[in-house]
Amino acid sequence: MQTPPEHAYPAHWEADVVLRDGGIAQIRPIAPDDAQRLVSFYEQVSDESKYYRFFAPYPRLSDRDVHRFTHHDYVDRVGLAATVAGEFIATVRYDRVDARGLRAAAPADEAEVAFLVQDAHQGRGVASALLEHIAAVARERAIRRFTAEVLPANTKMIKVFTDAGYTQKRSFEDGVVRLELDLEPTDASLAVQRAREQRAEARSVQRLLAPRSIAVVGAGREAGGMGRTVLRNVLAGGFAGRVHAVNRAFPQELTRLEPEGVPAHRSVAGITEPVDLAVVAVPAAHVPDVVADCGRHGVQGLVVLSAGYAESGADGRRRQRELVRQARSYGMRVIGPNALGLINTAPGVRLNASLAPELPPPGRVGLFSQSGAIGIALLSELHRRAAGLAGTSTFVSAGNRADLSGNDLLQYWHDDPDTDVALMYLESIGNPRKFTRLAKRTAARKPLVVVKGARHGAAAPAGHAVPTTRIPDATVSDLLRQAGVIRVDTVTELADTGLLLAAQPLPAGPRVAILGNSDSLTLLTYDACLTAGLRPLLPRDLTTAATPSDFRTALAQALADRACDAVLVTAIPWVGDTAPAASAPDLAAALREAVAGAPTPKPVAVVHLEIPGLPEALAAPAGDAPPGDAPVPAVRIPAYPAAERAVGALAEAVRYARWRREVAAGGRVPEFEDIDEEGAAADIAVLLAAHGAGDRAVTLSAADTQRLLARYGIAVLPALPAPDADSAVQAARRLGFPVALKPTAPHLRHRADLGGVRLDLGGESELRRAYAELTELLGRPAELRLVVQSMAPRGVDTVVRAVIDPAAGAVLSFGLAGAPSLLLGDTAHRLVPVTDRDAADLIRSVRTAPLLFGWRGSAPVDTPALEELLLRLSRLVDDHPEVVGADLEPVIVAQQGVHVLGAAIRLAAPPARGDLGPRSLPRS
Repeated sequence: MQTPPEHAYPAHWEADVVLRDGGIAQIRPIAPDDAQRLVSFYEQVSDESKYYRFFAPYPRLSDRDVHRFTHHDYVDRVGLAATVAGEFIATVRYDRVDARGLRAAAPADEAEVAFLVQDAHQGRGVASALLEHIAAVARERAIRRFTAEVLPANTKMIKVFTDAGYTQKRSFEDGVVRLELDLEPTDASLAVQRAREQRAEARSVQRLLAPRSIAVVGAGREAGGMGRTVLRNVLAGGFAGRVHAVNRAFPQELTRLEPEGVPAHRSVAGITEPVDLAVVAVPAAHVPDVVADCGRHGVQGLVVLSAGYAESGADGRRRQRELVRQARSYGMRVIGPNALGLINTAPGVRLNASLAPELPPPGRVGLFSQSGAIGIALLSELHRRAAGLAGTSTFVSAGNRADLSGNDLLQYWHDDPDTDVALMYLESIGNPRKFTRLAKRTAARKPLVVVKGARHGAAAPAGHAVPTTRIPDATVSDLLRQAGVIRVDTVTELADTGLLLAAQPLPAGPRVAILGNSDSLTLLTYDACLTAGLRPLLPRDLTTAATPSDFRTALAQALADRACDAVLVTAIPWVGDTAPAASAPDLAAALREAVAGAPTPKPVAVVHLEIPGLPEALAAPAGDAPPGDAPVPAVRIPAYPAAERAVGALAEAVRYARWRREVAAGGRVPEFEDIDEEGAAADIAVLLAAHGAGDRAVTLSAADTQRLLARYGIAVLPALPAPDADSAVQAARRLGFPVALKPTAPHLRHRADLGGVRLDLGGESELRRAYAELTELLGRPAELRLVVQSMAPRGVDTVVRAVIDPAAGAVLSFGLAGAPSLLLGDTAHRLVPVTDRDAADLIRSVRTAPLLFGWRGSAPVDTPALEELLLRLSRLVDDHPEVVGADLEPVIVAQQGVHVLGAAIRLAAPPARGDLGPRSLPRS
């Protein structure tokens, strides 16, 4: 039996999923040529599992069963299989039923569903993953509800259904538990899905970072080369597990590689014990054989250092896709290709499987870099400036990040007890919607600092296959800050900010005390604070004669002062005949003693000019002191060679701390009783059908736009067409004088310089005169598309927009109309849905915000009404993904109320929402 052409194999249902234990399974539709795989799978299932599936002894599948379970129409009957190394480990199927519970001759919205999982793979979360995917398939085929009959003793399968988070009913009859699941995603089902995703992806990273055994494939017999270098780095770092050297060129008689003394093998298959991680450093042409060798041996993950992939062109991109496909088929994850390795400084691991020359000191900072060179340079910078101050917990250089990405590290760091601060160098964000979601969750627990290369898109990162985005970099920055990400511009700022956050508590506010032994340096620091938006107190000059004791006393007083939230200490070398006999260790000890004795933890940073040894002394481990001296306190203080660098790091900490407090306080998406969501959905369906838009966006007429906005409580000030002067007069009489006369032709929008808008026209003669002037100045009425509109009260002209980006999702934007937004780009952005706190922050984020709050004696406008407008538009876009664009311009914010003078809505078929679908890894 052949699959009907209209029911062709649905390749888009294929997916790679991470299971509970961190391994990978591939999910795909079952096809007719899977008969032998199904038979082999069934033979490996225990009799008990077969009984649970069929409610009776069922030792083998008949030919009829095999045919039925492998031939589907992919509409009313669908079967999915989870596979590893090409073999089935689990299956799920649904059969559509009619209202009487019989097989459906015509489409219905209910289907029976049943699972079977190989006993050796039970407990890995395979059934839960299959349920997510078969539910997504069912929704695509207009099935809204699953039913399942389960024996009461089959508690594992009952738990799969009951834990899924879908709305469900449960009943018991004839000795069978009957379950009904409503397949519409709910907040609970999404929460369950994302929690499982986080645990699984974190576990998959943990398996790579903490292997018990490693094989370095491509370790040459001679010194040099990537493979031998990594091998030596692994051994020099003191790796706690077993290490093997692999090279197919090794002589048959070679059993141990010297001088390292590790076992030598011609292939991974020759290793007689399990291997958790393989570091691959062979030419790209030989990598497929290595991957197959590792997969058959049960290796859990690969670090591919080899180059020659997507960074080298079209053939390389093909090789990269095949590498990931092959590795995932065996259940392995991949770091790379073109990577520089990974590091884990945990005492029980001590793994340096990278090209970094030495294992960094253990610490609380996690690092992820898409550039190996920048990542290793950052490791070196942190080590050089503050050995022990910001030691590393984990480091991953992802190279082309064909598989493992920054999102996976965010999943891991979220719960990692050894990581307090996360630093990331990114050149591309493969899944911005997921990244911002994960970043926000992680940032709510620990600081996340990001520097993004290739910000302006002039040179796309070689090897990174990512979705294109139309969002400007300034918008990306706003969205990252909304998620709590500390975004900086340079790698130096990344290190500066990371040092402060790793060593110091978060500030309670922006008030900064400044003290030091140089009046000039304290003034420079004071100016830098003002520029960064901090609130510095008047500097305290200790004079050049200040001793370490003077510094200790002054710092202790500043830390005890309730009027300050942070302290910046400035120091220059002691000079002159009256200079105290002091050294860098003396000053460091004094400052650390003051911080240790502070009644309330407050961040402290030191700005120093040419005081050798001071940064090291401030970061030295506790207890290190010359004989006879007092022990060094446990606190450590970051030091900076320039005021603006210390202030920049502190300003980022202040902003992040404020975001954390706001998150803790909570924001909400308010409910509005007058919103007609169902009516809007009906309008949108009719409009899309009428326009036949498909994927092409259509702009609604003014009347349709106003009707749709009105469903969400957004009123547009009436405007009536005025094709001639008489029509303009009639329109004005309908609306009531005074009125405005303005053109609506697209080529005249935003052209205030032409004087094309006439306001406060109080009578017929005045209106006719304005009409004649405009048509004489700008062109014929048909070209101008003149309209008459009611006058709005005086206020501040603003613009509100929403746009759907394929990669990032819906973005809400706000700015002041005219030059501020058009010329200066003074626009702020937030991801939809926005909360009440987001809306309040959005209008305060633009540089011209003071104009809304009574700048230079002007009357403040109604910002609460503006915030409500933003929230209503956010709800419209969030509730109806068919709304792919919305422009409200201008929006006049008066002393009382807001008035929308112009609006445009664009509709299209809703784009795919990957974040609402089942869990799956991206495929390049």
